[in-house]
Amino acid sequence: MKKALNAAAGVAVLMAVWLETGLAGQAAGGVDTVPTHSFSGAYLAARAAETDNDLETAVAYYERALALDPDNAALQERLLLALVSLGRLEAALPYAQALKSVPEVERFSRLALAVDAFRKKDFAAAERWLKLVVESDLDRLITGSMTAWALAGKGELDAALVHLDGLEGPAWYDFFKDYQRALMLAQGGRGDDATEAFEAFYGALVPGAMAPETLGRAARAYAAHLSQQGRPEAALEVLTRAEELGGGVASIPVMRARLEAGETLAPVVSTPVEGAAEILVNVAGELANGGGDSFVRLYLNYALALRPGNDTILLQLARVAERQGEPERALALYRQIDRASPWSRFADFQIGLNLADMERYEEAVDHLKQVLEADPSDMRAYLALGGVYAAQEDYRSAARLYDRAVARIGEPERQHWNIFYQRGIAYERLKEWPKAEPNFKKALELYPNQPQVLNYLGYSWVDMNMNLEEALDLIRRAVELRPSDGYIVDSLGWAYYRLGRYEEAVEQLERAVSLRPEDPILNDHLGDAYWRVGRRLEAIYQWRHALALEPEPELRAEVEKKLEAGLPPPDKGRKVADAAGTARNVMNDGAPTVQPTREEAAPRIHTVRPGQTLWSIAVEELGDGHRYREILELNPLLKGDPNRIGVGQRLKLPPAE
Repeated sequence: MKKALNAAAGVAVLMAVWLETGLAGQAAGGVDTVPTHSFSGAYLAARAAETDNDLETAVAYYERALALDPDNAALQERLLLALVSLGRLEAALPYAQALKSVPEVERFSRLALAVDAFRKKDFAAAERWLKLVVESDLDRLITGSMTAWALAGKGELDAALVHLDGLEGPAWYDFFKDYQRALMLAQGGRGDDATEAFEAFYGALVPGAMAPETLGRAARAYAAHLSQQGRPEAALEVLTRAEELGGGVASIPVMRARLEAGETLAPVVSTPVEGAAEILVNVAGELANGGGDSFVRLYLNYALALRPGNDTILLQLARVAERQGEPERALALYRQIDRASPWSRFADFQIGLNLADMERYEEAVDHLKQVLEADPSDMRAYLALGGVYAAQEDYRSAARLYDRAVARIGEPERQHWNIFYQRGIAYERLKEWPKAEPNFKKALELYPNQPQVLNYLGYSWVDMNMNLEEALDLIRRAVELRPSDGYIVDSLGWAYYRLGRYEEAVEQLERAVSLRPEDPILNDHLGDAYWRVGRRLEAIYQWRHALALEPEPELRAEVEKKLEAGLPPPDKGRKVADAAGTARNVMNDGAPTVQPTREEAAPRIHTVRPGQTLWSIAVEELGDGHRYREILELNPLLKGDPNRIGVGQRLKLPPAE
């Protein structure tokens, strides 16, 4: 829905601009725009572009609007933020100067000027710029920590530590303050004090205390400090604890390998300028963990101005670009990460996956094959390449790839659960359930409470009308573990639906839609459940809403058909016998249809019951689940897709033997 509204707003703006000018043009910097001769036309075009995350175009239009109203402070603020978010600090500085005394804007304008002063190592100027009239808790943490680093840059380490300790704020300040204190002591050459500070900070951590990226970075900093102190074994223990806490999954194996090879890890922060960047990176990492990508991008680009080419900053900016649907920008950022970086291999995986997102599948496969060949023991490479095969629905290639991965593993351990899970999915999509099921079970053996596996195996059983009580138990456990995952909650609701337990289905599907209101499939499922419990008007509304969410063509066709005719009764097609003993099919209107006789060699008719799948029908009627393909061939309306069957649908079956 949001996408549709954004598109409509953009069209409205462009129509207004075209009426005004009737001309096409190009803005400075190579951005295609429509020329405007009024302030309102340029401003509205800029706002529309900004809403669509097209900051380059937004900047071009804001500059045009500002040329028509040079003293407009609101425009200067928007241009300042857009330029910083694009990493163009130099271009943003004149606007920061113009807004340096505007209280509502100084949190961004004075921060830009302070970053510029840090770059020039003018620490006294940086300290002055960091004094704000209006501060939120977050602003005070940033300016206070950066002021401490400015004092350290002036050679006043004790004053810097006093200033840092004096920052007052919410309880969540403590993590940032303790981490910054340890970094300052290490950077200032007070090794023993730094070790003590790192240990106090690190020893108090619990799972979920911070974003995984921030935890991994803190672990990297502590391990590097111990490495510098000549204590590689202690550094390895720090990395192991970080993995146990769930942080730094991609970079820690690289650092461990370097330590085991006898290398000394480089410090995370070696200068006060880098220290000032670190607090911005940490804040951005925590904000990213809870949304707010516009601020994340802003703070990361302030940090990048202080540390050009820094791997962590480039990585986080690339992930913001991915979340905002900008794969080209993400690719450019990942490709800037240095080959010597601990994040280099992770960046290689993401390059392949972004190419796949852009449907450049051949490039993605070629790229990830090279990544895999570089280290055939890295299971992440199999998962990345397998993901690209899955995106193309090439499940045969995915299955073969995961077979290679399993052969490479030897004795499986907990971390290998995803290889078995993905191999199970590949075989399930190939309709080779006897091969799929053992993989799901193995994944659960390795990771007993993995929600995705519980959900997939449980729903697959429901879909095949097998092990129903155990299946529901698995899905319920998945929901208990991930109560806020709309897709898993939808699985439980849809399982109830397939079993004909419609009231329970409605309860769960309503909750699923509340968690994922933007998903057309979930809305369609809820419409089906409403129809079955007699809430016809709500079902129609839900189906119409599903259409408004721009579903895939196949789902759109199904929903449109339901809007036209509703759903068939679930008991449609039950067999009865007339007085002459002739089997006939009683339709919902009561009109009998005589079944073909065996001598006519015509196919039999089977009416789909709740919970049935083509596999279970083939088992029940034909004695072999693999014969579902024969049913597909006899029923062209299914278009070769076993998932197109529905309760009450009449299917042709091969003649009885």
